[in-house]
Amino acid sequence: MIILHGIKNCDTVKKARRWLESHHIDYQFHDYRANGINAEMMHKFSAALGWQALLNTRGTTWRTLDEARRNAITDEQSAIALMIEMPAIIKRPLLCAPGKPMLLGFNETQYQQYFNEV
Repeated sequence: MIILHGIKNCDTVKKARRWLESHHIDYQFHDYRANGINAEMMHKFSAALGWQALLNTRGTTWRTLDEARRNAITDEQSAIALMIEMPAIIKRPLLCAPGKPMLLGFNETQYQQYFNEV
């Protein structure tokens, strides 16, 4: 089962969902806020992609943190704890498909290549 992880009101997630639906690709949507996120999931994502890639340091949520809190994120453990506490700080969407590497973010060309639809 293909799973798209993200937050439903995120514009980039909406683009990814529209792309999947327009290409008739069945998927399950996992909303970090509604369905939750736990340490086991985050460690799996981090092992595959690296915690630095998962932590969205360019978004609004990161910018609203005070400097001391941002400076305290120095390793996988501190980053995962923050991402569990504040799921909006996770870069999205995150696409997981059986037998394929995880794909972070949305780019139409990448999705076409990922699903061999070039």
